[in-house]
Amino acid sequence: MARAPLLQLTDISLTFGGAPLFADLSLIVQGGDRVALVGRNGSGKSTLLKVMAGLVEPDSGSRVLSPGTSVGYMEQEPDLAGFATLGDYAISDLGPAEAWRVEAAASGLKLQLEASPDAASGGERRRAALAKLLAEAPELMLLDEPTNHLDIDAIAWLEAELRAARKAYVLISHDRAFLRALTQATLWVDRGAVRRQDKGFDAFEAWRDKVWEEEDAARHKLNRKIKAESRWAVEGISARRKRNQGRVRALQGLRAERAAQVRRAGTAALDLDTGPTSGKRVIEARGLTKAFGDRVIVRDFDLRVQRGDRVAFVGPNGVGKTTLLKMLLGEVASDAGSVKLGTNLEIAVFDQARAKLDPDATLWDSLALDPMLGMAGTSDQVMVRGTPRHVAGYLKDFLFDDRQLKAPVRSLSGGEKARLLLARIMALPSNLLVLDEPTNDLDVETLDLLQDVLGDYDGTVLLVSHDRDFLDRVATQTIAMEGDGRAQAYPGGWSDYVAQRGERAAAVAKPTPKKAPLGAAKAEKAVDGLTYTEQHRFEALPAEIERLEAEIGKLEGLLSDADLFTREPMKFKKATEALVERQAKLSQAEEDWLSLAERAEG
Repeated sequence: MARAPLLQLTDISLTFGGAPLFADLSLIVQGGDRVALVGRNGSGKSTLLKVMAGLVEPDSGSRVLSPGTSVGYMEQEPDLAGFATLGDYAISDLGPAEAWRVEAAASGLKLQLEASPDAASGGERRRAALAKLLAEAPELMLLDEPTNHLDIDAIAWLEAELRAARKAYVLISHDRAFLRALTQATLWVDRGAVRRQDKGFDAFEAWRDKVWEEEDAARHKLNRKIKAESRWAVEGISARRKRNQGRVRALQGLRAERAAQVRRAGTAALDLDTGPTSGKRVIEARGLTKAFGDRVIVRDFDLRVQRGDRVAFVGPNGVGKTTLLKMLLGEVASDAGSVKLGTNLEIAVFDQARAKLDPDATLWDSLALDPMLGMAGTSDQVMVRGTPRHVAGYLKDFLFDDRQLKAPVRSLSGGEKARLLLARIMALPSNLLVLDEPTNDLDVETLDLLQDVLGDYDGTVLLVSHDRDFLDRVATQTIAMEGDGRAQAYPGGWSDYVAQRGERAAAVAKPTPKKAPLGAAKAEKAVDGLTYTEQHRFEALPAEIERLEAEIGKLEGLLSDADLFTREPMKFKKATEALVERQAKLSQAEEDWLSLAERAEG
């Protein structure tokens, strides 16, 4: 059954800065649509969303909204002027009986409604705009990067809200897991055109690759035809000049067709050069404790990071992930405990605030005048991993064109700022890479490249991210920061952590090991001969044994892949070491339980 169109764009053309962004663009959004809007950074996704919202007027074409349809747009930079609090802004278009919706959205998004707009971060202002949109519940929601600045719990809450909503929506997001969970159709913005496929984001990459393959085949066929016709023109045109002017004109038409084709933009040339090999032990933390007043960041935290590890830090916003990173690097002092850094470390840092980028500097000066990179003798060159490169040529590797070189950093989009920061840290040799929220604003292709580069990087990586798919692809160990000073290490990425956390929770609820004859009834009786500390240890051991068995099972499953050693030798090595370590811990835990059980029975 056909669904009624909510919004229709017809023959839309729009030009920015002399270059056409869209030409003759047409699309329809229907009732119940759940659409991913995808495309390269700079392809015009956000501008198209504003055209759909009626906030940007096209040069030509029409925008038709179905009568009675309300459209809501989540602004990335909302105007909060005149509002005393974020809550006042969020409820500004709602009646008193509907204000509860804002409070419900704020709870799920972890937004402090009483906060002043003047003191609010960019992320808090964006969450206020998202809470406002969800509370208004329009028939068509247009959301531009709604997961940016949300932690994983808030992203999961938003997923559930959108899944349950009986509304149409169009999403721009770099978060693959989010798009896969929610979308049933895809709009692909590519070189000024929009293609639609009535399948969700999960099918996008296969569709994109097929379109590109067909495009390459058609271009190859056209080139062969032009080559054959050109040979005919050179070799025989003088003898047949009068009879074959039509064929000459056809050749000219073929060449014009080829010239008019818009070539695909290349991918960013991401590359990392591992500096001198660091020591085997990169970081050794013992008993770390840190608090700010009543807010405890970590308590008695131990961590060993070895060369080649990829360690991810996850947890709610504000739990202290960045603070813990800085403690491990020696930039923030702990209240107790110690950190030892390994030898020969060369550290490169990607900071989530992009604080290392001067907003008033040009892209050119951001590289050419960077004292960390050094100048290769002239002001138009930069040292890239020990080799002089022209600034313009190096920036082209990261998809910046000549027109942008003298533009201020503040004029860049979020994705472009991320690429510029990557250009700076990738110019430096390093053996310890610290990535604090690197995935924000990057498009899917650049995220793929970044993942591949990290896979080939011989150094060590410390990573903070809320992108679950990226964590699964990159991390070999996950540190879960759960608040109140609790931090627990789990092998693997996000999905591994979730599985193990579920098993651990089940073990705590029913603390009886599966394999050992350590019955709960026996444990309850055998406590009289123990000290308080020993009794506490005795009661905790069944859950610890359960967790270790689950981790061992996970690692054994990973190592059962016969091709793992050849395909990913570093991952094989780390998994093997982790397996040996956990087997030793399991053996010790079982011995401890038996010893304590015997003492308790007296």
